[in-house]
Amino acid sequence: MILLTKESLPKVIVPRKAKSHKGSYGRVVCIGGIRQYGGAIIMCAQACVKSGAGLVTVVTDVATIPALHSRLPEAMALSFQDQEALQNVLATADVIVIGPGLGVEKEAFQLLKLVLQQQTKDQWLVIDGSAITLLADHPVDFLFPEHLVLTPHQKEWERFSGLALKEQTIRANWHAQKKLGITLVLKSEQTHIYTNHEQYQNTFGNPAMATGGMGDTLAGIIGGFLGQFGHTDLQAEAAICAAVTIHSFIADELAKDAYVVLPTEIANHLPQTMRKFCPFAR
Repeated sequence: MILLTKESLPKVIVPRKAKSHKGSYGRVVCIGGIRQYGGAIIMCAQACVKSGAGLVTVVTDVATIPALHSRLPEAMALSFQDQEALQNVLATADVIVIGPGLGVEKEAFQLLKLVLQQQTKDQWLVIDGSAITLLADHPVDFLFPEHLVLTPHQKEWERFSGLALKEQTIRANWHAQKKLGITLVLKSEQTHIYTNHEQYQNTFGNPAMATGGMGDTLAGIIGGFLGQFGHTDLQAEAAICAAVTIHSFIADELAKDAYVVLPTEIANHLPQTMRKFCPFAR
């Protein structure tokens, strides 16, 4: 088990090259946010943008788009119903994040199936929130499990894996992850990451983070880091670990002066914190 510390962050958050453009830093598509859960996909997209993704497109309920544009004008948006645009944006994505506020209705599962079927071998897919519940209820085969990140909390993992909470030992979790062949980010008060190469344990985090939207924000950071820093499989593994680390590190810093840490505050502190761990540009 490798402990994740802030010393690993400068190895991932490398300086941006002078000769680069927005396309150099990842095209990320964030999918979710049915009417009553629009905030979830907005928080995900905000974290994705503020973690440095070059181009972020949000696929969401048409009712969510005005709020998204108001809160995050940097993100592009299209509705669930715009099938032609959806197909185009999926085809050009480097990373797809699906699940925050997606819901568990039939239409949500059809959208999830489409994404799974359209994923290419070069794309990373991050599955979060209600999309995990959908997969637990409707198991499917993954085309490219080696490029798939599952981010459940412990109850979601229980539904998906069949492992009861008391059975979720490090050994049992890693065995289940190995059978799937995916990367597992198992969220708890001490988040663990299981990959096909290694096990990692987050050393940051605090009870002030126990509020809605925290996982949506983490999913967005993972998407943004994969888009920028995950150019090879080993770099992607390091990027996922760095995303988990910086998410909780910022929360620990904020908790020094706050009883509750809001997910949007973590996202807002990402650019400055990333700069702190990458002070020099080429």
